[in-house]
Amino acid sequence: MTTSVSLRRVIAQTRFETLAVLRNGEQLLLAVILPLIILVGLGRTEVLSSLTDLPPGISEVQYGAAGVLGVAVASIAFAGQGIQTAFDRRYGVLRQLATTPLGAAGVIWGKLGAVICVLVVQATLLLAAAGLLGLSFSTLSWPGMILSLLAGAAALVSWGVLMAGTLRPEATLAVANLLWVLMASVGGLLFHREGMWGRVMELLPPGALGTALRASVVDGAIAWPSLGILVAWALLGTLAARRWFSFD
Repeated sequence: MTTSVSLRRVIAQTRFETLAVLRNGEQLLLAVILPLIILVGLGRTEVLSSLTDLPPGISEVQYGAAGVLGVAVASIAFAGQGIQTAFDRRYGVLRQLATTPLGAAGVIWGKLGAVICVLVVQATLLLAAAGLLGLSFSTLSWPGMILSLLAGAAALVSWGVLMAGTLRPEATLAVANLLWVLMASVGGLLFHREGMWGRVMELLPPGALGTALRASVVDGAIAWPSLGILVAWALLGTLAARRWFSFD
């Protein structure tokens, strides 16, 4: 009985958090509009081919769709949730929720549930747009893509929440946006980085997520090593958040 009541509370909190994101213009701009603009830009130009060597027979939109999905994950799981959580913390919302029957754990589960719900909307819209631009779904590994999105979301949301629970809201806003830009530009999300820099990035969440998504969308495969890296970062981020996150 207690478990079912707790589950209903988490579901209710997830619904509330999801609607809060979808009704927020700034969140929608970061989570949906910007990834769509990037997708169209990459799919209709030769920017990617000028930045990296595309695999033979792979179109710009096929390669770009994988990276844009990664950008969408970083937008909602890291930057979006990090900034929202930081300001909820400042205004006492987190402390009030933590003292309700929902509890601190319920707050965190509700935020993770909201990230997954918004991610479903993001992925649906981006894949539909990519399909109109010429994305081939026949070579796509759906299990690989879904696992990559979930593992990437878990890794990035854990570190986004940790950042929100340890830094001031203004600092979180600045750092989250700066890191989002770096992830998309030089972090291995949008395209593979060559040399030592690329090998280092593949060991970090954005690079591992980009590699995993390119494997599923471009090659139709599951990049188990990259997924393992994402899971490891998710566990590390969760343990760090439990240790240092402050509701005050």
